[in-house]
Amino acid sequence: SAEPSGELLKVLLDKLPSYYVLLGRKDANGKLAMDYLVTNWTGDNKILLQMALQRWMLSRLTSWGATSWMEVMGNRVQDILSENDKERRMTVFT
Repeated sequence: SAEPSGELLKVLLDKLPSYYVLLGRKDANGKLAMDYLVTNWTGDNKILLQMALQRWMLSRLTSWGATSWMEVMGNRVQDILSENDKERRMTVFT
């Protein structure tokens, strides 16, 4: 199996819209990139998920100057990252 790569994810997020990378395309199994990051919980995937959520959710809000929303979404990101139970993590994510 392929190892998670923060460098590759960073390149993808820099070159393509974050939404497209994370939620825009399903693979042959019908899964999104975020599905794999949220369900296959390893230290490396947690780092990749944090990178992705920071770019997708928080960076956009920062550029809009939406500080109150940024705080709310920052808390949501932390909830997702701190949840060790797979089912609960998926619930928080969705």
